[in-house]
Amino acid sequence: SRTDAKAELEDFYFDEGSASTMGDCCIIAIKIGPTHTEYVYNITSSEEEIDPCLRWWGKEVGLDSPTTPTCILFDEHEQFISFGYEAKQSHLSISGQEARNMFFFDCFKFLYRNNLIIKSVNGKEMKALKVFTEALRFLKDDVLKTINKNTEGMKFTASDFTWVLTVPDSCDPSAKPFMRKAATQAGIGTDGNEYNLVIAQESEAALAWCMKLPAEGFITETRISLHDLRSPEDQHIVIINVDFVLITFSVVTDENIDIAVYEVLKGKMLKELHRSSVNDLGEKSVDRKYKEFLREIFTEGVWDEYEMNYPSEVQKMMYEFSRSKEVDENIQFCCPFNLSSLACKHQDIENFFEGVEGASWDVGSIKISRNKLRSFFAQSLQGITHNVREIFNKGFNIGCILLVGEYAACQVLRRHITDEFIDYCKVLCPFRPRDSVLKGAVELGKHQTLLQFQKSAFTYGIGVSDRFDELKHIKERKFTNKDGEWCGGLFIKLIEVGEHVVLNKTMEFTFYPVEADQTMMNFYFYRTLKKIPKYVTEEGVEQIGCLCLNSPNTEYRRSREVKLMITFDCREMKIKAKDLTSESKSSTKFDFECK
Repeated sequence: SRTDAKAELEDFYFDEGSASTMGDCCIIAIKIGPTHTEYVYNITSSEEEIDPCLRWWGKEVGLDSPTTPTCILFDEHEQFISFGYEAKQSHLSISGQEARNMFFFDCFKFLYRNNLIIKSVNGKEMKALKVFTEALRFLKDDVLKTINKNTEGMKFTASDFTWVLTVPDSCDPSAKPFMRKAATQAGIGTDGNEYNLVIAQESEAALAWCMKLPAEGFITETRISLHDLRSPEDQHIVIINVDFVLITFSVVTDENIDIAVYEVLKGKMLKELHRSSVNDLGEKSVDRKYKEFLREIFTEGVWDEYEMNYPSEVQKMMYEFSRSKEVDENIQFCCPFNLSSLACKHQDIENFFEGVEGASWDVGSIKISRNKLRSFFAQSLQGITHNVREIFNKGFNIGCILLVGEYAACQVLRRHITDEFIDYCKVLCPFRPRDSVLKGAVELGKHQTLLQFQKSAFTYGIGVSDRFDELKHIKERKFTNKDGEWCGGLFIKLIEVGEHVVLNKTMEFTFYPVEADQTMMNFYFYRTLKKIPKYVTEEGVEQIGCLCLNSPNTEYRRSREVKLMITFDCREMKIKAKDLTSESKSSTKFDFECK
């Protein structure tokens, strides 16, 4: 397609200023994980330290947990019914045709794409965007209800808060626009304030929290903080989010370990240097080994029958194990009555433990030895160690490994990583590492971002025309006007895929009209995964938008200049155009997707 501008390069930068924040720190942070969901809220003045409050779940099933299962139930007409523990209990209580008519999604962290169709547990299909939107709508209503119940005399609405939604580092670039669209449809961030909704990477959020902690805030033998590691030369921090995240929809979750490397710059700003994700090494791999061991103990189909007939009891057993495995010692737990009853139908329960290494029966309780517990971690630890060593081999100046997330609460993991890497750098883990992402998300709600640089997920460019040169241009792009022969649809690169983009800085370009008497200039913007395409019509080059600028004063003809100013922030590409002759102005913005 023809473009109506010619590019002249001017790659200088200047400050545009950062966004202002709300006067009071009213912030809600939500994390929808693959198996569990949680949120925190903060209501303090802007001068006070943030003090996030957790929502506790599970009273209906005899638990008191900071998380609720990531599952959602819809009726046969795709109308929302319930979320979390309530949805799981409701689904377990129905059967037959009624159950087949329902839509029940369990563990639905998936690829974030607007048109993705996902399958429920019984195979029925629904758009991912609708599932995620209704989950966010429930969480929005629930957190406002919780807050208003605990703030007598005050009535809060969604527009009173800055909302922060976290996304795993392993998600593809479409995650942030997807989350923003789902949140908007759920009634979050719809008050016209663009800073009312923040989509944050989990590693950035966790690091934001850990950077403010004192030395006493970390589990470590030597009392240090991240600030103590700073030297005249900026050091790099490896942050390992040892939480498990699902990247494709499935009832059986895939688990990742997210690893990110940041450089800490002056003013506590961050530059992301590296990000990677490793499949199937998360906390749930340890849980699977534990379940396999229980099946090894309770043979003759006992465990399979118990798991099929008493799923809520199995869920409670796994919850108890998730807490028990945090220690590096022998563990013991009560054997559920229904499991022991099923076992006794086959033989005395003590007989099931004969010849089983690492487990014993003790009057109604199951004991598991420390060595057996450690064996559940072995495969996961080996994979994590291998991948962290690969990070060191890339030549980064690593000053610290920071462990965060649910899995980091386990002593076995922390001791292993410390033993493996203590000769190379410090290894830190905050107290209550599972809370670091959400608490850090509240910090980002207050400060918006700590990142000074972001890696672009695409090559972004603009379509222009230039004088036709048969040695450089293809004849299919040639066109002629009264001012001569031109080549249209040339791709002029603004930033390249993988390039570190300076956030909240503005690039300025100068353009001229193709025709002397031209009264309108159209700027077409594109993106691609290619590094340097030549033409906007190449395969894989996608148009993302257009900016139109009136240029009515043709008196100066070809000497007319148009300034194009482009600013990137953590979520948008903001564009302003100005005709210097007529003073005509125009502006627009598009999604800016980062790696």
